[in-house]
Amino acid sequence: MSPCELTASITAFANMLASNLTRDELSLLADVCTQLGYTLETINVQREICCRKMES
Repeated sequence: MSPCELTASITAFANMLASNLTRDELSLLADVCTQLGYTLETINVQREICCRKMES
């Protein structure tokens, strides 16, 4: 999947979700997804650091 296809798919998915959620539900889901993204990035950075330590 190309970067353009990926972003188009994400946009379509977001529009589909938003059409079926209340404003409060949509706000909560956005916050949950933001936290999920930050947590995944934290895990990724920790793995990178651990891998570099093991390679040294």
